[in-house]
This record gives sequence, structure tokens and C-alpha cells, in this order.
Amino acid sequence: MSELEAVIARYRRFAEEEAPGRSTLYEQWAHAVHTAPELASVLARIPATHRQPPLVFAVSRLLGAPETEGEEWGAWVLTHADVLVAESAARSVQTNEPGRCAALLPALSQIEGPIALLEIGASAGLCLYPDRYSYRYVADTGRTRRLDPIAGPAPVVLSSDWSGPDAGLRIPTVVWRAGIDLHPLDARSAGDRRWLTGLVWPGESGRRERIDAALDMAAEEPPILRAADAAAPGVIAELALAAPPDATLVVTTPGVLAHVPWEGRRRIIDAARASGRWITIDAPRLHDGWSGPIDEAAWPKGRFALALDGEVLAAVDPLGAAVEWRPAAAGTLG
Repeated sequence: MSELEAVIARYRRFAEEEAPGRSTLYEQWAHAVHTAPELASVLARIPATHRQPPLVFAVSRLLGAPETEGEEWGAWVLTHADVLVAESAARSVQTNEPGRCAALLPALSQIEGPIALLEIGASAGLCLYPDRYSYRYVADTGRTRRLDPIAGPAPVVLSSDWSGPDAGLRIPTVVWRAGIDLHPLDARSAGDRRWLTGLVWPGESGRRERIDAALDMAAEEPPILRAADAAAPGVIAELALAAPPDATLVVTTPGVLAHVPWEGRRRIIDAARASGRWITIDAPRLHDGWSGPIDEAAWPKGRFALALDGEVLAAVDPLGAAVEWRPAAAGTLG
């Protein structure tokens, strides 16, 4: 398959399978690409690892593209091809959804505190504040379980659908926050905030406001953020040494391993488990760090696995919108 054919196929898949129901604007833009070879030719100039539709579309909006139908956006792309290609090549998707904390919390609740939290792929660090957010878990019975920080309800309220037995949910005590990212973002920087909120897809109601509120929290008490490749030897171990010795170190990899080559995934997992407890949110087939094989045929469609030290605890929405607590799943892992 040629580069041009790869672009057309990728954007067709996005237009038909990923954008519908989530962003009408991005659906229209993706249709424009796979139906207009001249547009696909421009995007084929972007390195393959930087031409994902959400990234290219976010860069377009950052550069001032009109947020109108595909034909007008396509005309803008042809006029601004060079700057779009250059800026897309320099950027990466750094989605920093605090809602993921609603999926992480059930696993964090299984660990005695205080906790020192180290996130891989931290972006601006918004998933390093699980103790600062409020949670509303809506059970399949209709009952809502409410959890708030000790200080009371927070500006950021994370809602998630819950199914399954009780998981002993509780707000953790986090005494240290650190993250590793190739290009960490600063919640105090107007430019970084603009890029991060710009990654929100048009049409996603309430998500930008939630991220803005979480950024305000992070700006008040910034975490330690190190610019580095977490898969490089010694990087995780070195930062882990800075954690308070009287706290339980918990290394999290929520959704980041998919962006790391296979060998790098193995090194990150090994380093995380050697440094402390390890919590991850990943597609079942993404790596072999589970306690045993996952029966993918029986796994809920569209759900990732939440695991603590490799033991699968729940099937979760990748961004935290739903949790199916199923610790019994650990018994099916062989």
C-alpha cells in the first residue's frame, strides 16, 4: 500500500467508524480527505506517526482553519499545506483526560496509602490528582455512589457508569506527584493549555470545561514533570528514587503504552513493577504484561482492561466513562 493509499484508508476508517456520534465536524473533514486525492497528498507529506486525524485536525484548528464543512476546510488545507505539514510533524497527541481517574480510582482504592504517584505519558499531569476530584458512579441499579475530597466537592466532577459488585471505593491519600513525558505540558502556560484543550473534539460536550478546571488545579500545585523517554534504561527507576520513602510508589500507564513500540512497552512494564505497584489501562491484546491470557472473545467490545500489578480488575471505558468491576476475571486469566 502506498503512502497515499494509507492516508485515504485511514481517514475513511475514521470518517465511517470513529467520528460518527462523537464529532460531526471531524467526520466531515475526514470524508473530505478520503474523497479528494489532492488533500490526501498533502497529508501524506506528514510523517506517518504524526498524521492521525485527531492530531491533524487539532493542528488545523490551532492554525486558524475555519470550523466549517469539509469543502471549506479542504480549501484551507491546500492554501496552508506547508505550515500544516510542518506543525503536524512537530506535534503529538497528548490527550490528558482527567476522566481517566474514574477508571483508575477502583485500583487505587486497593492500595494502602499514603501514595506516591508516578505517571508515564503524563502530558500536563491531570491524571495525577485523583484525590482532588469528585466522583459520581451511577450503578446499573440507578443508585449513585458519591465520593468527594476531604475538603468537600471539587470543581472537577467525574461521572462514570458502574456495574458489578462493590469495590471498596475511597479517595486515596496522594503525597507526591510526578510524571514522565517526551514533551510535558505546563498547566501554567497559555500556549500549552490552548493546545491541550484544542485536542478536544468539537461536539464533545463538557469535556473542554472539565479539562480547563483540572488545569487550574494543576497550575496551583504543579507536579514534577520530567521530559524523557520512559522506555530508556534507568529513567523510571531514577525518578522513583525521589519519591518519599514512607509512601507506596504507584506507577501508572493509563493508555500510553499503545504509543510505545513493543520492546519499549516491555521495558516500561518491567521498570514500573520493579519500582513499586503498577496500574494500567490498556486494550487486552496490547502487551503481555497481564497475569495470564485474557479471553478476548468474551471481553466487552470497546473496553480496555484495568489491572493492578498485571491482575485484571475491571473492563473500563478508555476515558473513564464506564467501569465494569470484575475482579473475578482474574480467575479466568489462567
